Amino acid sequence: MFQRLNTETLNWILIIGVILFIAEIVFFNGGLIISALFSGLFIYFGWKNFVRLWGKILFWIGLISLVLSILNMLAVRFLVIVAIVLFIMNYVKKTQEAEKISPDLITHQEVIVDPMVIKQPLFHHKIFDDQQTDQTAYQWRDINIHGGFGDRIIDLSNTVLPNDTAVVSIRHFVGNVEIYVPYEVEVSIHHSSIFGRAHILGKHHLKIMNESLIYQTEKYDTTSLPRVKIITSIVSGDIEVKRI
Repeated sequence: MFQRLNTETLNWILIIGVILFIAEIVFFNGGLIISALFSGLFIYFGWKNFVRLWGKILFWIGLISLVLSILNMLAVRFLVIVAIVLFIMNYVKKTQEAEKISPDLITHQEVIVDPMVIKQPLFHHKIFDDQQTDQTAYQWRDINIHGGFGDRIIDLSNTVLPNDTAVVSIRHFVGNVEIYVPYEVEVSIHHSSIFGRAHILGKHHLKIMNESLIYQTEKYDTTSLPRVKIITSIVSGDIEVKRI
């Protein structure tokens, strides 16, 4: 359905949705945003204590409240209406178009395909739950993930890093990120956070409010040893990068 839209049309839909979202905050019912944030906190603490009865109750109250808050937003209603209209238009267009079979023009031509290998990522995208690297030796693969709630722990001492630059990219909503780096590895860190704290190789920031921090070790740009480039973005949470 959305594949039929050109980029300009899709951009206009997103722009209108953002304008409605901002207008709702400024002029109409900004309380829904606060309600959604509190619901997210209920979900997080409920999930962290889901084994207890009060944790289950807190989680489901937060989830139901979050769904209701989201559905009451003007931007979400607009996107739902757009999706319904696009679905109807797509269905009508399909019923009116006759199936067309085009000849295969490359049957007798040699097709060159580069050999590809599918590799499993170290982490999967998860909205809830904690994640960490294996406690035993594992094969390194660059990390590029986003998540919702929970902690992320990455121990680089249990793997063999490549001879160039290993990349760790994490975009997270609420939770902490811990990264353990071997002493012989040079490091570059670019961290952004709305709320939280940062402890980066002996540098401590006890209060971050919508800031970006950029650090790198002295020999990062000149070393021939393995290097690690860490890029993290957290809405609310702490980051700790330390040697091990």
